Amino acid sequence: MKRKIYLETTPLNEAIEKWLRRLETEKILNPFSSENIQVRDSLGRITAEPVIAKLSSPFYHSSAMDGYAVRYTETFGASETSPIKLKIGEQTVYVDTGDPIPDSFNAVIMIEDVNLVRTQSTEHRIQTDEYIEIIEPVTPWQHVRAIGEDIVATELILPENHKIRPVDIGAMLAGGHVEVKVRKRPKIVIIPTGTEIVEPGVVLKKGDIIEYNSRVLGGLVSEWGAETLRFRIVRDNFDEIKKAILEAHGTGDMVVVNAGASAGSEDFTTGVIEDIGEVILHGVNIKPGKPVILGLVGGKPVLGIPGYPVSAYITFNVFARPVIYKWQGRDIEEPEKLTAILSRQVASPLGQEEFLRVKIGKVGDKFIATPVSRGAGVLMSLVRADGFVRIPEMSEGIGAGTEVGVELLRTKNEIENTIVCIGSHDNTLDLLSNFLKKRYPKLSLSSAHVGSMGGLIALKRGEAHIAGTHLLDEETGEYNIPFIKSLLPDRKIVLVNLVYREQGLLVLKGNPKNVKGFKDLAREDVFFINRQSGAGTRLLTDKHLKEHGINTKDVQGYEREEYTHMGVASAVLTGLADTGLAILASARALGLDFIPVAKERYDIAIPMEFYNTGMIQNLLSIVREDNEFRETVVNLGGYDITDMGKVMYMKR
Repeated sequence: MKRKIYLETTPLNEAIEKWLRRLETEKILNPFSSENIQVRDSLGRITAEPVIAKLSSPFYHSSAMDGYAVRYTETFGASETSPIKLKIGEQTVYVDTGDPIPDSFNAVIMIEDVNLVRTQSTEHRIQTDEYIEIIEPVTPWQHVRAIGEDIVATELILPENHKIRPVDIGAMLAGGHVEVKVRKRPKIVIIPTGTEIVEPGVVLKKGDIIEYNSRVLGGLVSEWGAETLRFRIVRDNFDEIKKAILEAHGTGDMVVVNAGASAGSEDFTTGVIEDIGEVILHGVNIKPGKPVILGLVGGKPVLGIPGYPVSAYITFNVFARPVIYKWQGRDIEEPEKLTAILSRQVASPLGQEEFLRVKIGKVGDKFIATPVSRGAGVLMSLVRADGFVRIPEMSEGIGAGTEVGVELLRTKNEIENTIVCIGSHDNTLDLLSNFLKKRYPKLSLSSAHVGSMGGLIALKRGEAHIAGTHLLDEETGEYNIPFIKSLLPDRKIVLVNLVYREQGLLVLKGNPKNVKGFKDLAREDVFFINRQSGAGTRLLTDKHLKEHGINTKDVQGYEREEYTHMGVASAVLTGLADTGLAILASARALGLDFIPVAKERYDIAIPMEFYNTGMIQNLLSIVREDNEFRETVVNLGGYDITDMGKVMYMKR
C-alpha cells in the first residue's frame, strides 16, 4: 500500500467551515426524524415538535389547604366581636389539600382559622360537631387552586428542539401526556484500531497499549445526547479496517476510526476512506491533533481521529460535536470562559493553533492560569486541566503575566474553591488533595510542580495560595527561612511544616550497577536522571556533587530533567536512567532500592493574607488534626511527622 502523507495543513476555522459546508451541501446536517417514547423515559432527549397541554392542571377546582370549603358571601360581617357560625354539611364541608371543591362552594378557610362548635342533642344528650365559628370574612377563591392555575389546556408546555429536564417531565405528565415525540438519537460507531492496543484487564506484555480512547469518546457522545456503538479492536490492516468501516456504515450514522490517521507505515485510514468514499480533508493546523481525517462514505460522515488521547479528545470535540448537535436540532453550548493571567512564558510553534491546557485558581482578585504538560499523549493533562488557552497560529507564544482567555473545563465556582499550590513536589500533597476533597467536598487542591524556588517566586508574584519548599541554605544549615527572607522581604509569610523526609539515590532492585553514592555518578556506565532547575532536590544534588569535587559535565544525564519524585522513580524503573535523587516514598511505591543521602524538612509557605481564610484553615485542620491523614503519610514510608502542622516561622 502506498504510504500517504498529509494532504493539507488547513487552518482550524477554515477546516471547520469546509467540513460543515460540505455536509450541509450533501443534506447530511438536517435534524433527524422523530420517535415516540414514554414521557417518563424522556430525560435529556430533544423534542421533535411542540408539546401542547391536552388538559388543564388542575382540571378541577381543588383545595390548596386542609380546612373547610365555604361560600364566601356567607362569611360577610364576621369579626372577633361578632363571629359567624356555619353549619357543617350545609354551609361548609371539610376538605383536605388537593380535594375537589364541592359545587356551589368558592373559598376555603384553613383549619387553624376556625373553631369547632359542639352542640348537644336534647333527645339523646350526645355531643356532635355541627358548626365552625369564624372571626373574619374570606375572599372569593381564597385557598382554592382554580382550574388551569398551573397549566391551561392548549397551552404550550415545551417548544420543539428543547432538551427535556426533570421539571419538563412533570409538566408534560400534568398536561395529560404519557408519550412525547423526540428526535432519534444519533448512533456513533467508534472503531479502535492498532495492532499494539489491547482490552483493559488483560495480562500485559511489553509493547501493549491499553485501549481507552473509545471509552473517552463514547462518554463525550453520551454527554452530547447520542448513542455509542463500540466495535472490537481492529488490527493495523487495510482490508480489516475497510471491512470494519463498511460494517459500521450500515449500523450507525457516523463512523469514527481511532488511530491510523497519521502518515506512518501502518496508518491505513486515509487510504481506506479514499478507496470506499471520499476524503474531504486530511491535516489541520492545530497542536495537538494535526493528523485528523474528515471524509464521507455512502453519504455518512467518517472521521479518522488521531491515536494520542489529547489529540483524539480535541479533534473529536471540534469536528464531531457540531454534527451530533445539528442532528438533534440543537446549537452547540459555548463553554464558560474567563480571563486569567498566564503564570509563565509559553513558546508555541509558528503556523499552528495550539490548545494549551492550563490549571486555574483564583488568588486574591485574579485568576491565574498555569500551563500543564503539553504532550499529545498525556491523558492526565486533561484530567488535571481546568481549561484551554488557544494560542493563535501566527503567534510564537505568550509572555508571563499576559491576560489570556480561557475556555473552561470546570465551572468558575469550582475554580474559585481551589487552593493553588505551586512549588516542590511531594507525595503527601497528593494525599492531602484527596483528604481535602474527602473532608470538604466543595474544595480542591491544585498542585503545579515547578520546584521550591519556583514556588516562592510564584508567591512573590501573587500566583499561588501556598508553596511547597525544602530549600537548604548551605551557610546556615537552615531550611527555607533564609530563602523566604531573601526572596520575599516585604511579604508576611507563615511557614508550616508538613513532614521531614528521607532523600536518597534510587536504583533497581538488587542495585545492578552497584551504585553506592554520589561518587558513582561520575562513572561513564551510570546514567543519572536529574530534577528541574530551581527544585530543592536539584540544589541538594549540586551540593553533594560539589562536596565530592564532581563537575556536573562529568555526570551522564545531568541535563535530563524530571519534575516530580515519582517521575524520577519511573525513569529508574523503566531503564531510562540507572539512578536519580528522590524521596524514599517514591522508591517504595515502585519497588526500587534506596540509598539514603539526607533527611530534609519539607514546609508549606503561606502568605498571611491567605493564612486565615476558610480554605486554608480547612486544609491545615487536616494537617494538624486528622489522624487518618497522618497515619496514611507514615505508612508511605520515609516520613517523620513530628512537627506536622507546626508553625516554623512567621513574619507578621
